[in-house]
Amino acid sequence: MQRSDEITALDVGNIVAMEHVNLTMPDQATATLFYIVGLGFTRDPYMNVGLGNMWVNVGEQQFHLPTRDPQVIAGHIGLVVPNLDALRDRLNTVAGPLADTRFSWSDADDHIAVTCPWGNRLRCYAPGPRFGDVMVGIPYVEFLARPGSAHGIAGFYGRIMGAPASIEDGDPRGMAAVVSVGRNQWLRFQETAEDVRPYDGHHIAVYVANISRPYAFLQERGLLLESVRNHQFRFQDIVDPETGGRVFAVEHEVRSMHHPMYRRPLVNRDPAQTGRTYVRGADALVLARG
Repeated sequence: MQRSDEITALDVGNIVAMEHVNLTMPDQATATLFYIVGLGFTRDPYMNVGLGNMWVNVGEQQFHLPTRDPQVIAGHIGLVVPNLDALRDRLNTVAGPLADTRFSWSDADDHIAVTCPWGNRLRCYAPGPRFGDVMVGIPYVEFLARPGSAHGIAGFYGRIMGAPASIEDGDPRGMAAVVSVGRNQWLRFQETAEDVRPYDGHHIAVYVANISRPYAFLQERGLLLESVRNHQFRFQDIVDPETGGRVFAVEHEVRSMHHPMYRRPLVNRDPAQTGRTYVRGADALVLARG
């Protein structure tokens, strides 16, 4: 018989998927070198193919990269890539062309730490049990939060958004709120006493099963940035449901499962394919382990 905590670990909650991370950046050529050539991801061939925005497919998730002044997350983004050795080779390939940017990379204990040309920090992991059967994707985002905010953040997601949320205290920096945002996906809000860069407008997009309950709570308190339009709404302030005080700020694009892009199939190429080593029928990347 399975333990109750093993069964609870299978819960997803009201947030069924985190679909994209939106970060503005000033130059598509540099972004192409980093995200497509270096990281090995795929530019969406169907949507936003001009110079004003760039959608980058990462398994079932995306980066959205509108062309504007750069935004930088205080924290880091977790990525799963199929092969870390191949990633090292690609990062070395782009190191020269990106030498005059903030780009860097180094090996860490269980991942490769990468900094994008504008300062966003990424942690690239090999597939493993922690990420379920995912071979490539964006499993999590970690945000740095002020001391004392974790319980309020967890309360907001648990009570208002309907997402399983827990408190972890194993990090020497402080407590952390960990929120389930889909199958093998989570948000982590890590408390820290260090100075944290001000929020600059970046956002995440999530799909929810019940959109009306969080909408009603946010509307009643005047917290909506955008009302329901095209099956979605937006908000920025995360508030403690006990006190009503703001405990964190990051824009959420909250989509209903009736949104026309829910579960939209995304094209993912295998970055190992080259003209010299081409294998017929192997253009597409396998997204999940069998």
